[in-house]
Amino acid sequence: MARQLDEQIAGRFPVGQRLRVLDVGMGQGTQALRLARAGHEVTGLERDATMVATARESLASEPEGIRDRVRILEGDGRDTGVHFLPGSFDVVLCHGVLMYVEEPDPLVAGLARMLAPGGLLSLLVRNADALALRPGLSEDWPGTLAAFDGTVYRNRLGLDVRADRLATLTATLAGIGAPLHAWYGVRVFTDTAPDDAEPPADMDTLLAAEERAGRTDPYRAVAALLHLCGVRG
Repeated sequence: MARQLDEQIAGRFPVGQRLRVLDVGMGQGTQALRLARAGHEVTGLERDATMVATARESLASEPEGIRDRVRILEGDGRDTGVHFLPGSFDVVLCHGVLMYVEEPDPLVAGLARMLAPGGLLSLLVRNADALALRPGLSEDWPGTLAAFDGTVYRNRLGLDVRADRLATLTATLAGIGAPLHAWYGVRVFTDTAPDDAEPPADMDTLLAAEERAGRTDPYRAVAALLHLCGVRG
């Protein structure tokens, strides 16, 4: 996904431009720190206090120049209007958050308002159109049949969360003035791998296969996750 994001940033902004980035639901700060290392000014917003502490600990180990480019706030992504003025950012990330939000449209609309004209909105969501694949590959046939028409699934943390359909989010992005510019599949081949699986010896080849599948039909349409990139008009 990082390669996909970098591709979209490179295609929209001049090389070397220091971008203003907002990472909503930043988690432990993986993407925020990566973009700060690339020279961008990054604000991370995260409501989980444990994740905030982990992100701040990771940031503390970075060189001073990188630390100075990152600001971490504890707060809810649905309250971006409380923390920031409209149009304050060139890039807004919201990765792995919408599945925990019962009504995602207000959140997505709030994210779009944070973008300056021409800004990039990057969403990572669970793919509702592929929910039957995981139970099907596990030979859970009742679960497979139930998943075809549903948008709710149980994640690896044991939580019942929700998934999104590409067509629905495409319409949402168009309606809020940040129409879909590009989309990719994420975890086409590796979604069923156990969490404790040993990394393969040839990780580069695995990543190359995943990246190729994530941008190629019909494979990307059955990916576990969808990476959608909208552009503010």
